[in-house]
Amino acid sequence: MNYPNPPWTIKGYGYQTVHLIETAKASKFIPLDLEIVSVLPGRTIGGIYIAKYEAGSTLIYSELIAIAGLVKRAGKIGTWISHIYVDNPDSIAGGREIWGLPKEAADFFWTPTEQGGVVVRQAGQVLCDFSHGWQFNLWQMSGQFSSFSRLTSDLLLFDAKATGNMALVGSRLNVPSSSPFAGLIDSQPIAAVKAEGLSITVEAPIPVEAPIPVAARMPRESVSTQS
Repeated sequence: MNYPNPPWTIKGYGYQTVHLIETAKASKFIPLDLEIVSVLPGRTIGGIYIAKYEAGSTLIYSELIAIAGLVKRAGKIGTWISHIYVDNPDSIAGGREIWGLPKEAADFFWTPTEQGGVVVRQAGQVLCDFSHGWQFNLWQMSGQFSSFSRLTSDLLLFDAKATGNMALVGSRLNVPSSSPFAGLIDSQPIAAVKAEGLSITVEAPIPVEAPIPVAARMPRESVSTQS
């Protein structure tokens, strides 16, 4: 595949849902060597991110991300992306080979209305169905967030800087029981935001520390299944 070197700058619009996820559920999708950060007793924070990147982006594509929770390692805090889907093969290759993200192919069906949404399918199976209703505009915001990933034996951390015109939106999210992340996201979000005029710059990843033993790299569910 012919993918560009980092950093990638992607522009368009997107949605982020916010969920308080039970730590016990999140732990099934997060490797053992990462400490889950609780924001309330027995709860971490995660959600669904869906975006459409358009002209002016390093690559043009749509993206769906399932965030399993906040995690910590070596004094650093970031998100753990358990599932990620795009509709551009170059994005898949670059995501896997540069950032170690488990990108897979999926089809995105966007509703072209002001109060729209998107249905994401993989091989005909619905991964999630998101729609939004009312919208309360806020203001332009900017910020930086970090995510962990793994490339072969290396635990990586990468930063992303984002700016966009933010709005709170009423939303409805449906994750069918057949979806790979149904065991993680199984409720309506406590909040959802829309970002228009969105611009994100994703930096190259950096190693966090020395290689981790194979057993510790596996999600907790995989370890318990094999034991």
